Amino acid sequence: MTGGPFPLALRAGALVWLAVFLAVYWRTYGPANFLHLCDVAVILTCWGLWRGSSLLLSSQALSSLVVDLVWDLDLVFRASFGRHLIGGTEYMWDPRFPLAVRLMSLFHVVWPVLLIWALRRVGYDRRAWLMQTLLAAALLAASRLVLPEENINFAQRDVFFRRQWGPGTVHVALTWMLLVGAVYWPTHRLLMKLFARSEMERTRI
Repeated sequence: MTGGPFPLALRAGALVWLAVFLAVYWRTYGPANFLHLCDVAVILTCWGLWRGSSLLLSSQALSSLVVDLVWDLDLVFRASFGRHLIGGTEYMWDPRFPLAVRLMSLFHVVWPVLLIWALRRVGYDRRAWLMQTLLAAALLAASRLVLPEENINFAQRDVFFRRQWGPGTVHVALTWMLLVGAVYWPTHRLLMKLFARSEMERTRI
């Protein structure tokens, strides 16, 4: 329990944060909230830290690095200019939710740094691209079926024009293709160059 690439204190802290995160978010936002890609990233990153899993951490680096940076930019833009740059952080100003719970979402600021640091220790697993593309497809499809007014993962309306592109299946497919092609693939190629590991060095899931 004390071995692995990460200190035991960090691994235990990840599990404590995960337990608090799951309990608070379930009570405040409801179970459907855990279809959000960013919230799934919290779960899998914390578990990846506990297990020392390069695959889990690599997959969530694909999911989180670009998206979290965009979230951070939107938050700063809204705080500075009173309007959103892209959107996705509206709930941070919604008084229906307790301030303490909203502030928990500042994990988006920490997550890119945490994941880059973790990958420096365990390396990047090239299998992450396939894992994350399949996971995103499943989450987008499920998001289409619940709480259409919440537009989870933009499965109802796109992030830029706030409209649906064709029938539901077409819109989900286009959203997935944009995510995979414009976010996951370039990030995958970059992380491959920076942190790639050999097959023999990969840690278990």
